[in-house]
Amino acid sequence: MAINLVKGQKIDLTKGRSSLSSIMVGLGWDPVQTKKSGGFLSSLLGGGGAGGPDIDCDASVIMLNENGKLAAKENLIYFGNKRSKDGSVAHSGDNLTGEGDGDDETINVDLSKISPSIHRLVFVVNIYNAKKKNQDFGMIENAFIRLVDNQSREELVHYNLTENYSGKTALITGEIYRQGTEWKFAAVGEGTTDPDIGSIANKYAK
Repeated sequence: MAINLVKGQKIDLTKGRSSLSSIMVGLGWDPVQTKKSGGFLSSLLGGGGAGGPDIDCDASVIMLNENGKLAAKENLIYFGNKRSKDGSVAHSGDNLTGEGDGDDETINVDLSKISPSIHRLVFVVNIYNAKKKNQDFGMIENAFIRLVDNQSREELVHYNLTENYSGKTALITGEIYRQGTEWKFAAVGEGTTDPDIGSIANKYAK
């Protein structure tokens, strides 16, 4: 059974699970549904109903060293660089709408392949062209991050991001990080106003 986390909580991933190696990180979100006004004639013809804004969210992973720094651009995994150099992180690709139930984008992480120089994986979701489109996470609902054991298909962790993120254009959802020989997960849930993933990555590169 998955452990449901709240903001700020941390959990052991590998302690007591010596066989855990390959993890699927699923990230999901939905556009806020708004009622379409169609009037009497439209309702007779089957119009109206609900819809949502056309928002393109992108999931990314920032792979940090022991000092919490992004040491090389290859350690930023996103739709334009879908696999890490060490082969430990693989991105499923871009989902342009976020429509439908379940994971919108997934990232596979093989803990056994992560380079010894990498100590933290930061999972980010940002709105593509947010400033240009005048969009923010107040227009998004049901955002979550979850971790699944790829071997057993057991959902290990589920974290719903339930805060009001109006005005925020990016979310740092959670982190997988080393502690000694073990790996842990932290539910972060921090919103930022960064315009794109490059701006977020630059913060870690300084």
